[in-house]
Amino acid sequence: MKDTRSTILNYLREHGQASVVELAEQVALTPVSVHYHLGRMESEGLIASQSLRHGVGRPKLMYSLANGAQALFPQANHKLADRLLDVLKTQLTAEQIEAIFASMVDGIAAEHHEKFTDGTLEEKIEALIEIMGEEGFIARVERDGANFQLTQCGCPYQYVAERHPGICAIDLQLMSSTLGTEVERDSWILKGDQVCTFYVKAVQAEV
Repeated sequence: MKDTRSTILNYLREHGQASVVELAEQVALTPVSVHYHLGRMESEGLIASQSLRHGVGRPKLMYSLANGAQALFPQANHKLADRLLDVLKTQLTAEQIEAIFASMVDGIAAEHHEKFTDGTLEEKIEALIEIMGEEGFIARVERDGANFQLTQCGCPYQYVAERHPGICAIDLQLMSSTLGTEVERDSWILKGDQVCTFYVKAVQAEV
């Protein structure tokens, strides 16, 4: 099934759109069998269908990739980000680049503002972990008395961060901004540690 799905997705990626008959020829299955796979993938948000009419007769159902399928293909976003930062460093000061990072943090915090307006600190940390998961991080939290330790694994920024360590400030600023309390970095992958850990103090910072 995975081979069938992969063949269909790769064909749609290369050709833009295709009919059930075209796809059936590519995977050597009957149109009925392919239609089953297409229905599953459409429900998963991987493909989209559209009726197209050509002259007289019934419209033909055509399939194309949906946005959800993009994550299944190789990405070079880290290389693009690396090159952009290289260019920025030749044209902007360190302070200006830090201001750009701060603006990014403000944007993310504003986008999820409603998740942090109420609730306990622990509930806010859980909401933060969910947001970090959407950004590609694997994170977990442990209680340390009244305080908390947040651990980050599998940093999606590591390729870029190794050449531009300043980008790691985004995580620290986002935590402090959304949680409204002091956050300190305890361990850091870029310094040879296995994971990044952050100590979140229960006493909230003054506004």
